[in-house]
Amino acid sequence: MDNGPSRTALATAYSRAYHQIADQPTIFTDDLAIPLLGVTADELTALSTRPADPVGAVISDRGRRLFFATRARAAEDAIAAAVAAGTRQLVILGAGLDTFAYRSQNPDLRVFEIDHPATQAWKRDRLAAVGIDIPATVSLVPVDFETQDLAAELESAAFVRTEPAIFIWLGVIFYLTPSAARATLEYIAGQTQPVEVIFDYLQSASTDEDRAHLQARAKRLADAGEPFVTYFTPDEIDRLLRTLGFATIEDRAAQDVITTYLGESMNCGEEPAALRASRILRTRR
Repeated sequence: MDNGPSRTALATAYSRAYHQIADQPTIFTDDLAIPLLGVTADELTALSTRPADPVGAVISDRGRRLFFATRARAAEDAIAAAVAAGTRQLVILGAGLDTFAYRSQNPDLRVFEIDHPATQAWKRDRLAAVGIDIPATVSLVPVDFETQDLAAELESAAFVRTEPAIFIWLGVIFYLTPSAARATLEYIAGQTQPVEVIFDYLQSASTDEDRAHLQARAKRLADAGEPFVTYFTPDEIDRLLRTLGFATIEDRAAQDVITTYLGESMNCGEEPAALRASRILRTRR
């Protein structure tokens, strides 16, 4: 990933973009997703018919596509609620090609996008290439979670530690070591209240079938240089968060959250194997 974007960040962005044209109704609306990638709707559709292509395999998987859309929608719903309650700082950890900061109409909300330097440099180039300006309220802060200090880098970007904030942390925690994941949660817990974080994590497998599926999935990502490192059970993450002072914890299976947005009559069918380990968690203190 040293010379370009994270492959998983790119696949997620393509999946969110294809959701705009392939799924009706949409869970998540993002009119910048396709322009930022520099592709057309026809090109996305063609890519979805090529399962041998790593990105094509992801975007053609409806279950994963709906999950990526769902966690983005859940995050933006949480942001809206936090802003309505008076929060004026948003930190997006592992922002990838997220476009919220460029669609937001709130001039009072400061947005700090945190990402690996290579992915963030690529995003800057894409924004410039398609003529999307970086608003004055947005700071792009390059951080490698394993080797750099998040607190120091955010402080250098004028993030205010003593004011309320909401943190969005999607598609990241399972690629970190347990110590890096805990350190990030400790940092968030130290923010002046109210503070909340929305993140997704992978649940440890409890059956042979799920274990085999996770191992195969982990091997594919490890071969691409982005291995899974950390898993939690719901009880483990609950204990960790409560130890850090978080009192309100909403931890839900991915399929449940998808169904919440689509409605019982329009759910995505039997739970796909790719989603059984995925959970979306929102916690406040």
